[in-house]
Amino acid sequence: MTISSLRRKKERYVIGLTSDAACLGVHMALTRIKGSGADLHLKLIAHDFLPYEPGLYTRLTGVRMDARELAVLDFDMAEVFAKAAHRMIRQAEEEKVEPDFIGSMGHTAAHAPIRRDSSNPGELTLGESTLLARRTGLPVVSDFPPRDMAVGGQGAPLEGYADWVLFRRVDRSVLNLHIGGLSRMTVVTPSMDNVMAFHVGPGVAAMDGAVQLLAAGGHQGDPEGAMASRGVVIDEFLDLLLEHPFLSRVPPKSTSREEFGPDAYLREAISARKGMNHHMDDFSTTVTTAVAFSIIRAYTRFVKPHHTIARLILSGPGITNEPLVAHLRKGLGELVFRTSDDYGLPGTSLAPVAPAILANEYICGVPANIPHATGARQAVRLGKFTRP
Repeated sequence: MTISSLRRKKERYVIGLTSDAACLGVHMALTRIKGSGADLHLKLIAHDFLPYEPGLYTRLTGVRMDARELAVLDFDMAEVFAKAAHRMIRQAEEEKVEPDFIGSMGHTAAHAPIRRDSSNPGELTLGESTLLARRTGLPVVSDFPPRDMAVGGQGAPLEGYADWVLFRRVDRSVLNLHIGGLSRMTVVTPSMDNVMAFHVGPGVAAMDGAVQLLAAGGHQGDPEGAMASRGVVIDEFLDLLLEHPFLSRVPPKSTSREEFGPDAYLREAISARKGMNHHMDDFSTTVTTAVAFSIIRAYTRFVKPHHTIARLILSGPGITNEPLVAHLRKGLGELVFRTSDDYGLPGTSLAPVAPAILANEYICGVPANIPHATGARQAVRLGKFTRP
């Protein structure tokens, strides 16, 4: 099927696939999309999650990977993404509809955005689109960041466009706080020209990673925050975590697991404190508090001075962490809290819905980066199209 024939369809059934910085698995969604841009209407038909097998998780979180391992992982990830896509294809069969194409964010292996101290941006995403298209028999739209980066943008977070399409209101501004592997914010304003989207910093990758480092593989994480609810804050450790230079950077800005994964953000600091009579729960409490405080400070410093926010919409796997959400409610008590579930989008479905929307805009020829948010010099059509 050609791009022009897909564009002419009154409604398109799109599968969205993504893997976030926590490296837990593939999030997938089956959507029905009508229109594009401000007139886009989306219905979530199904969503699911395919966890990575332990061996693949170990490979993805390895500190050092040579070129051969990255090449092999690129194809291995495509096979996993294809397996996830087939789950949605079966869902489509049950609904008696046919998927038209796939939007794939892939798995970010390296993200090097433009910064003052570095003029050489780059992006490496795993999950070869040619193999994914071959395995599923569907066209694939993928590789969204490079074109934004080619015109001076951060290349992330690109989900701001999807947030605007999904949560825009003509009479007020809302804030979407997505706590996935990393935490990110999108200020959804009535006009796209004023949308603000940026990575806050640490998220689930840090909170679960702290537990994994301390338990030496004995625990997968602390998704509901049970450990974090039992400990006490290690003040000097919290101060250290909040001193990370990225947290004070002014948007547009983006980051990656290379800065806020457990190895980069926590390993050395935790190792230095293991013999100081601190309990495992104390470390979990402190890291969870650092995630919450980084979010509260980002809102206070970067959002509140410029925008009047009517609603805070929480999404992502991190919102099941009760101590984290309690911190946010206390620190952002002036805001009215909602979740994406209140808008018909379960918290974990929002991540794969984003590439479905970005892929739809590619097919329709609509620019889907927001220059004001990413720092790009111009609006551009994002993605690459791969036929089966």
